[in-house]
Amino acid sequence: MTTVDSTHMDGVRLALLTSRLQSVVRAMMNTLARTGRSGVLNTARDFSCCIITHDARLLAMAESLPIHVMRGPDLLAEAMAEFHPVVRAGDAFLHNSPYHGNSHAADHSLLVPVVDADGQHRFTLLVKAHQADCGNAAPTTYSADVRDVYEEGALIFPCVRIQQDYQDVGDIVRMCQTRIRVPDQWWGDYLAMLGAARVGERQLLALGDEVGWEVLEEYAEAWFDYSEQRMISAIRSLPAGRVTSRSEHDPFPGVPGGIPVSVTVEVRSEEALIEVDLRDNVDCQPSGLNLTESTSLTAAMIGIFNSLGQAVPPNGGSFRRLQIRLRENCAVGIPRHPASCSVATTNLADRLTNAVQRAFADLGDGFGMAETGPAQPPAWGVLSGRDERHGGAPFVNQIMLPSVTGGAAGPQADGWLTIGHVGNAGMMFRDSVEIDEIHHPIRIEQQRILPDTEGAGRFRGAPGALVEYGPTGGPIEVAYVSDGTVNPALGGRGGLPGARSDQFQRDADGVLHPIPACARVLLQPGEKIVSHSSGGGGYGPPTERDPARVARDVAERWVSPQRAKDVYQVVVTETGLVDDAATVELRAASDPGLLR
Repeated sequence: MTTVDSTHMDGVRLALLTSRLQSVVRAMMNTLARTGRSGVLNTARDFSCCIITHDARLLAMAESLPIHVMRGPDLLAEAMAEFHPVVRAGDAFLHNSPYHGNSHAADHSLLVPVVDADGQHRFTLLVKAHQADCGNAAPTTYSADVRDVYEEGALIFPCVRIQQDYQDVGDIVRMCQTRIRVPDQWWGDYLAMLGAARVGERQLLALGDEVGWEVLEEYAEAWFDYSEQRMISAIRSLPAGRVTSRSEHDPFPGVPGGIPVSVTVEVRSEEALIEVDLRDNVDCQPSGLNLTESTSLTAAMIGIFNSLGQAVPPNGGSFRRLQIRLRENCAVGIPRHPASCSVATTNLADRLTNAVQRAFADLGDGFGMAETGPAQPPAWGVLSGRDERHGGAPFVNQIMLPSVTGGAAGPQADGWLTIGHVGNAGMMFRDSVEIDEIHHPIRIEQQRILPDTEGAGRFRGAPGALVEYGPTGGPIEVAYVSDGTVNPALGGRGGLPGARSDQFQRDADGVLHPIPACARVLLQPGEKIVSHSSGGGGYGPPTERDPARVARDVAERWVSPQRAKDVYQVVVTETGLVDDAATVELRAASDPGLLR
């Protein structure tokens, strides 16, 4: 193989080619957003696209979801190389196997090799899209209450060829259309994914013809080298040390004691290396919560990137300075078949990311983050039933209402209200109430912020939120996997935890009844489901919060005047102003040093 010298790529050309390749990814994502059939794609944008080098290194990802495209793409591309050593123009491969590098079975991935006119494989394009239905035994793509992949029931495609010479392989298509609920919806989403990949293929082939494939290869090496240098600089600005941090997933079916997560983070500043050791954790559990290899690696890396304090491009170059230690048959490691990984992109993955970023906070003030609120309450439920407005046609879809907040506080900023969950980093869109009511036979009764639910701190976490909705016609089933009803999002460096999540069913008479955190709830006409999402953890002691910030939170009605006084020790008057003298006196009573 010819060695490429990346030292001749000047900064201007590096920036221009970076922009060109990112624009290719954005064109792919725009195609998928505009042509996807299901609401989970065209409304919530639960999908990602990226460019991978021919030797399986992540090159460009634009605004994709981090849990999809940190370490998953290289593992998927390696599986393609293993199962299909020879690829040709016109090939496309469907891959969703959690045992061969994918995130979870519901994330259908299309891999398209970009092959030049001479038949040489230059790049690989990845389109990953969450499916509204993937053939699970129950109408949900998040089956936490299953013992193994057989009980889960998903169709598993370990990198199978679904197109050859730009023509569909009918055998694979028929399998999907026969097994997956609402097959027309899946078919529309598949065509949208394929269209996105082929748009990217055409643009990359044109770019290769324009600037030359050798230049693009030189660019890739230069971009990786630059990104590695940025990572080296970021790591050397961190305090050296080794710390163990823990988080814990709530008890769920199959895991009545919950799932503890332990991470050991070691920063070797002089060597510019970060190691995260995940091997001291429980074996795979009889539950759908187990992580895949890609989500274990990625969740740890998200926690690292969230804690760096400066922008570092996430790609195969910056990844060289990170070492994530996994073991086989581990709930946060490498699963063994037939362990189920149905919920591998959210619940336990979020716990892992949170433990990593809180470990960085333990290394020193000004670093790391608190914990982001746990995810998947009924506000993000998977709905199924029959739509009487369309002749009783069946429907399955996931809604993603904006009343899932939970952003974690950091050393310099309050928690992000619309992050959704730590794995997607706010990259997904939040559903429009009107669009959801058009697409599904539901009515959304209310959405609002829940006051006094933020994790208090010098910088506070985002508050939790409430949503209430129910059917407008016949019955609907709501499937959800809500973590955080027992174990809240913890704070960092003296910050307080956010409020716990909760969920209720309102009967036709208006009475609220508690319902389980992991369930499939059948709502009859007149009944509603009420979702409380969790708040994010705070960073630093609440009594160090700027009183003006507390007053603004009171004005927004996110924090009550009484909580401002009791927790932040800030006195806010009826006119919304800070009573400076009373606040100084109140804070000094708990810390006499403030009077000196």
